[in-house]
Amino acid sequence: MTDMSVDQGDVVDHPERERFEWEVDGHIAYAAYTRAGDVLTLTHTIVPTSISGRGIATRLIGAVMRQVRAQGLKIEPECAFVIAYLQKHPEDADLVAG
Repeated sequence: MTDMSVDQGDVVDHPERERFEWEVDGHIAYAAYTRAGDVLTLTHTIVPTSISGRGIATRLIGAVMRQVRAQGLKIEPECAFVIAYLQKHPEDADLVAG
């Protein structure tokens, strides 16, 4: 099993695909977005079934939040998972636009 720690270097932003990706055990988990200026609208969080149930989505979104903060961006959460994440992690609420 892969070491499940993640830092922002493990999660790669692919702007041409409009998603942040994290490879885990040969599978890609990702957070999809659209970008308008300095605001990323987070639309979907996808974790393949073969690696689900291991907290991957939570760690993925945590790493996305760190990258967003480091780049001085804001987010607009549309994804239900991201909305739930923000409820459990109020320390990232300042990243929400408007």
